[in-house]
Order: sequence, then C-alpha cells, then structure tokens
Amino acid sequence: MNIVILGSGNAATHFAQQFQKRGHQIVQIYSKTKANANALAFALQSAATDDLSQLQPDADLYFIAVSDGAIPTLVSQLASGIKGIVVHCSGATDIAALNRFTNYGVIYPPQSLSKNKSVDFAEIPLCVEGNTTTNAQLLLRLARELSAQSLLCNSPQRMAIHLSAVIVNNFTNILYQMAYELLAENSLPFDLVRPIILETAEKVQNHIPFTVQTGPARRGDEDTIQKHLKFISNKPDLQQIYQLLTQQITKRK
Repeated sequence: MNIVILGSGNAATHFAQQFQKRGHQIVQIYSKTKANANALAFALQSAATDDLSQLQPDADLYFIAVSDGAIPTLVSQLASGIKGIVVHCSGATDIAALNRFTNYGVIYPPQSLSKNKSVDFAEIPLCVEGNTTTNAQLLLRLARELSAQSLLCNSPQRMAIHLSAVIVNNFTNILYQMAYELLAENSLPFDLVRPIILETAEKVQNHIPFTVQTGPARRGDEDTIQKHLKFISNKPDLQQIYQLLTQQITKRK
C-alpha cells in the first residue's frame, strides 16, 4: 500500500514505522508544523508537507493520527473526492466523523504510545471498523499484519474499549500518584509499593479482576477502613475517592 500519514506525533510515528516495516510505502507525512513533518519524513525517507492541498492524490490509505479534537477540522479540510481509504485511529471518535468520504474506517490501538518508547504491536489488539464490509475486511487484513490479535468492532464497542482503557490506565496511574504523595509526606519511598502493583497486574492477566480482589473492603474490615479514613482526615478529596472505591468493592461482595 502507498500510505499518507496525517500527523507527526506519537501515534503517527509508531503506525508509520510499523506500516513501513511490513513493506508498505509511506509516501508522505503531513503536519501543520512543517518542521515536525520534515523530522518524521526524514526518518522514514518520505516526503513532507504542511499544506493539505499538496497531499498525494492517489494514495491507497490516508491515515489520520492527530488529537481527537483536531480530527473534525482536519477532515473538513481534506478533499472529499479522495479515492483511497481514509482512516483515523481514535478510540473515542465515531466512524461517522469520516462519512464525507467514499471509503473510510478506523484502526484503534488501546495502548499508550510514546515516540521514544518502543512498543511490540504484536501484543496490541487493534480494533478495526470499516464503512463497508469490503473496507472492514481490507483494514482488518492490514491490521493483522501488525497484530494477529486485531478484531472487528463497531464505534460503541470501541468507545467501551477506550473508556475501559482510561479506567485501567489513566485512572490507575493517578491513584499511583496519590499513593506516591502520601508516602512522600511520610518520608517513605514509592518503591515500597511497586511489588504489590506488579503482583496485582500479574493476577488480572489470568483472572476476572474481582475474583482476586483483596483488602479491608473485600473482607468487610470496617475497623481498618475507619482507621484509614481518620488517617487522611485532612485530605477530603482522597477520603472521597477512598469511600467511593470502598463502596464499589463492598456492593460486589
């Protein structure tokens, strides 16, 4: 496939590299910041542009990898007569955002991507959707070149996956930060809880999460719960989070 990448950030960089490794031609990189387009294009030995009117007109795939908020504006500025498949990689953007084109779809990776950190795409289940059966199957074949775990899912399913990823990744990480701050305030290192973080993460790889739930709320230890709440009595936000999560655990007992 001849592929145009629209974007030059984390997702754009990773997908461009992965497509190229599988033998596809990255014929052009677009970014509204020319220096960023040049940098990624140089790494891939491709062409660069910051002018949408200068996009290659006959590519097979136009891969949009920009922030969710930038997708509508970018889509509105693309020529509607594009013959290739126009794809975005957003988890929270409906496929209908691309319906001004004839052929379009989605390839979404439920994974945090950073330019400077390598990722094994074989471990990422890419979520694929197409506006027609033909396009869906074509994109699924392409996605499976990157990951055999790729699967078809519609926009509501993809939203559920994206929200779940936010819960297990972003929300969990801010809880780590709150624990880090609590330990630091008591002159203790975060290293003390790294082993239990890994232990829990390993358990949920092979079990339904609640079946390996532990802690005072799971065993109904109200005395310990009250001691914890008293210990953080000067932290109302943390108290509220503690109580909400405790309620979620106890109602599932």
